[in-house]
Amino acid sequence: MKLDIILEEEEDGTYSVHCPALKGCHSQGKTRDEALKNIQDAIDLYLEVSREMAEKAAKGQPKSTLVEIAV
Repeated sequence: MKLDIILEEEEDGTYSVHCPALKGCHSQGKTRDEALKNIQDAIDLYLEVSREMAEKAAKGQPKSTLVEIAV
């Protein structure tokens, strides 16, 4: 999976970054590299939590099956 992110340099020289496809998935860093690493960590956590929520929702529906697809 590939996701687009937006990296912005702030007035103080730090960086903020977010992933528009994942609502609320934001991070920051003192350097460009740190910000990119931090957003990768944030995306990984976001997807992990989303997966856990989907599993819980599927278990609550007797006729539901959780299916994974590659994108």
